[in-house]
Amino acid sequence: MSSTLAMFLGFVAITLAVTWWSARRSSGASAYFAAGRRITGWQNGLAIAGDYMSAASFLGIAGMIAFHGFDGFMYSVGWLVAYLTVLLIVAEPLRNSGKYTMADVLAYRLSPRPVRAMAALSTLTVSTFYMIAQMVGAGSLVKLLLPGVSYEMAVAAVGALMIVYVVFGGMLATTWVQIIKAVLLMSGTLFLSVLVLAHFDYSFADFFAAIAAVSWTGADGVTVTKDFLQPGSMYKPPWGAIELLSLGLALIFGTAGLPHILVRFYTVPDAPTARTSVVWAMALIGLFYVMTTFLGFGAATILTPANIAVENMSAPLLAEALGGELFFAFISAVAFATILAVVAGLTISASTSFAHDFYTNVLHHGRERREGEEVRVARITALVVGALAIALAIRLQSINVAFLVGLAFAVAASANLPVIVLSLFWRRFNTGGAVCGLALGLAGSIVLIALSPSVMGTGPDALIHHEPLFPLKNPGILSIPLGFLGAVLGTLFTRAQPGAEAAFAELSVRANTGIGAERASP
Repeated sequence: MSSTLAMFLGFVAITLAVTWWSARRSSGASAYFAAGRRITGWQNGLAIAGDYMSAASFLGIAGMIAFHGFDGFMYSVGWLVAYLTVLLIVAEPLRNSGKYTMADVLAYRLSPRPVRAMAALSTLTVSTFYMIAQMVGAGSLVKLLLPGVSYEMAVAAVGALMIVYVVFGGMLATTWVQIIKAVLLMSGTLFLSVLVLAHFDYSFADFFAAIAAVSWTGADGVTVTKDFLQPGSMYKPPWGAIELLSLGLALIFGTAGLPHILVRFYTVPDAPTARTSVVWAMALIGLFYVMTTFLGFGAATILTPANIAVENMSAPLLAEALGGELFFAFISAVAFATILAVVAGLTISASTSFAHDFYTNVLHHGRERREGEEVRVARITALVVGALAIALAIRLQSINVAFLVGLAFAVAASANLPVIVLSLFWRRFNTGGAVCGLALGLAGSIVLIALSPSVMGTGPDALIHHEPLFPLKNPGILSIPLGFLGAVLGTLFTRAQPGAEAAFAELSVRANTGIGAERASP
């Protein structure tokens, strides 16, 4: 048995034991959907970090920095700054105002059925695209690391494990899988960063001097020397500056609208704990993204782009070069754990939204016909969503993963964030505004990405063979204002809701003080 496979199986065994332990403690809706609201600040902070630091962060950013230098590092900056919006805008009000999902906040003072229906659609859209991206990445990673394991087998295995975590263990199992993954990821990344610095005799001057003069010989025999500290490798005229701005907006505002991140604030007992968890998450995420400097630039200087066959394998190959086969196996297993933890978080957020928002509150007017029905529906939904994600990931093996992740962030920023912010801070905001904002943000972001170079093009990898009709890969600079515009115009051109305005004062007090917020329950 290879060391990589042994590491994989070891992590799986630990997480299955956690799931068994969690299943014995996940009785009732509060336990299944919100871990009984007993998660502490530091635990939730680790879980948020584990949820947020996906394969795109660990493998993707390291690869982008290794191939594109400064421009790739902009992803790290964007994702780090994003948590300021989470801390300052949504963390405390969300915990105080809701129960299980984002739609709980909207339904507090708006007509619940249309708002919950649209919110559930948005949540399922974001979660599905994000999940497919992770599973496509998992299939490709395992296929490369374990010869003899097919892409289809890898995707099916990841999907099956994800279903087991969510169906049997609920939010408690998902939380502890994310905590374990966060500890492993931070440990591996920190050790690899130290090894990179050791390669340059712990001299930052030598490290950055090497980054400023990365040199390699291409396949054509021509020697290339580039300054990886200079911008312009990815974002070139005429749209480069606007593309970077659009990406930054999607990353910064999209994070505060990601369903699998928002749902984490319902697992803590009160708002102060929610704030504490965000501070923990920011510290861990900040340290991680600083260390991506060493992963990406280390791969660029020590390995050089010419010696990295697959961009996303930059970090594991760097680990092999500096730490040997055993460390390579550990880093690869960490990457696998990263994917498993994220897809579990996405699955439970999607299943919770469907069961709680659509099934119970839209179809059955907020009443459970039988005790425990909501949890049963959520488990069935997790099974269906997992099976669908497996099928789509196998079918979309060759699709651009960055496109799927970009779509998820763009939709979250364009559809979810505007209605959350306006519901919390605008007295006049009504049901018409919420539905229009969600619909226009959702449709606008999807249409613009469908018309962008991410989908359209003349190359062999293009999904649609046509000249792009929209010049930017990420539509955030246009789709986010569209979401806000739809919410504002929908509010102004529909009849005012006296009840919604009257409830605004109650919501404001509850959101800012926690008075009336649901407490942890046995």
